[in-house]
Amino acid sequence: MTHEKSAEDDAGVTARHNARMARKKEVVDQKIAAAKRDAGVLVITCGNGKGKSSSAFGMVARALGHGMKVGIVQFIKGAIPTGEEKFFRRFPSEVSFHVMGEGYTWETQNRERDVEKAQIAWERAKELLTDASIKMVVLDELNIALKYKYLDVQKVIADLQARPAMQHVIVTGRGAPPELIDVADTVTEMQLTKHAFAAGIAAQPGVEW
Repeated sequence: MTHEKSAEDDAGVTARHNARMARKKEVVDQKIAAAKRDAGVLVITCGNGKGKSSSAFGMVARALGHGMKVGIVQFIKGAIPTGEEKFFRRFPSEVSFHVMGEGYTWETQNRERDVEKAQIAWERAKELLTDASIKMVVLDELNIALKYKYLDVQKVIADLQARPAMQHVIVTGRGAPPELIDVADTVTEMQLTKHAFAAGIAAQPGVEW
């Protein structure tokens, strides 16, 4: 291929790329212009893949960067201290962090106790959901508590919908119930492609907890 031919091909690729990006920008700009309403959003991260809680705590860091106060309730978790708990407890005036579980269901082996702990955790969550000064609430692993019917999903939805208008809520965990997905604003399902645990690698601090 001659140098001139190569240059012509490169110019053609560049021109097509620029045309695609111009069309894409027009579409995106139209969508941005149409999205004029401000509102607190209900975000759900679910699915079998890794990253659900990680995504939520990334949003916590982002919210803190904007000077927002954040409330966190961890359902199910609690048997071991996590990196996110250790880190965000450094900001007690900005983050209200509540670890309310006693460990995963296959570890506790006590449904009655799990139900009791979940209901106590929801009472704490409701306190956060009625406080307009808290701009973001993370309900970590709430989906699991709903999946196992430790909490009534309709009661949870009613409390979520009664929250302050500009309060954002992030719900994590596998098995999000369809009723909750229906009322959510943003839902992301994490898909599992590959996980180190399947290869015999233990959960690593800073990566898994």
